Amino acid sequence: MHRRQLASTAALGLSAAALPFAPAAQGASPAPPRTLGGAITDVPGVRIGHFTDSRRPTGCTVILTEQGAVGGVDVRGAAPGTRETDLLDPSNLVERVHAILLSGGSAYGLDAASGVMRWLEEHNIGYPAGPALVPIVPAAILFDLGVGDPRIRPDAAAGYAACEAASADAPAEGSVGAGAGATVGKLFGMGRATKGGIGTASARIGRVTVGAIVAVNAVGDVIDPSSGAVVAGTRTEDGRRGPGAVEAILRGELPPALQAGMATTIGVVATDAILTKAQARKLAQVAHDGLARTIEPSHTMWDGDTLFAVGTGRSELPGNMLVLGVLAARVTASAVLRAVLAAKGIGGPGLPTVPAASELS
Repeated sequence: MHRRQLASTAALGLSAAALPFAPAAQGASPAPPRTLGGAITDVPGVRIGHFTDSRRPTGCTVILTEQGAVGGVDVRGAAPGTRETDLLDPSNLVERVHAILLSGGSAYGLDAASGVMRWLEEHNIGYPAGPALVPIVPAAILFDLGVGDPRIRPDAAAGYAACEAASADAPAEGSVGAGAGATVGKLFGMGRATKGGIGTASARIGRVTVGAIVAVNAVGDVIDPSSGAVVAGTRTEDGRRGPGAVEAILRGELPPALQAGMATTIGVVATDAILTKAQARKLAQVAHDGLARTIEPSHTMWDGDTLFAVGTGRSELPGNMLVLGVLAARVTASAVLRAVLAAKGIGGPGLPTVPAASELS
């Protein structure tokens, strides 16, 4: 690493050794992916709760900000399923959200947000609207209906249960919550896919913390940015670890027609810095760089990739958008990698056989 790069690294409060995506030495074999530690719950004012359905791999995850957090969103995929995203436009009235829901179950999973609203109402949390408090709960869903019985999906009771389980402790990762039914590497069909999941990471500069939680359910493959190696993705026809979907396409292997909305990676970036709504939206936009670095291809016609950003303001410091953007992309990328590294494979009666990256040779 050049001296100028080292100086820039030190200015951000990270040593060169701590950076997870430093280029590998020329000629060296790819090393295991290096990721940031921590969790989104390292951001003061954020609690996380999972609900995982025991009947089939699906579930939902709630990000609670009960004291309110300034929110923003950026939708990049062409097949999104969302709720309350128009509200987060900087030109619109309401600034603060009280929770964000990430859910499996395709569009049916948006129903889980009703359970989150009910839990918040019972705890007297919401936006003052005349005689009532109205909880503000944006949501996004991913498609996991191809994993088991599609009639089983997260509902209002699931959203409520996720709130009941919420904690400021580091949340479970892998095949839980919104990542329970997630898969990746589906460009050539589910028969060549690898298990996805949900992951989290955080970073701190001085008194400001940025964290992310991402449910990874991509059409594309998950890539280690430091080496370009496929961490989890499209397998070969005999079921082994493959060179990846993009390499297959470049060799002339064309993927079959895909069903719109069959995938989608969704997540939340949070900081304790003070943000405006416009800054929150920009932070969500920049966080998508983390998806682009680790998912190939990303933001496709068959994904509904959506990232939210929230600022709790608990540090009482205004956000430096350059630094926050650097961290947002990094923690998002680390969360993606951790999601697939922690995932567990699925199979059995009524389920497709989808191994996890850790189970492949």
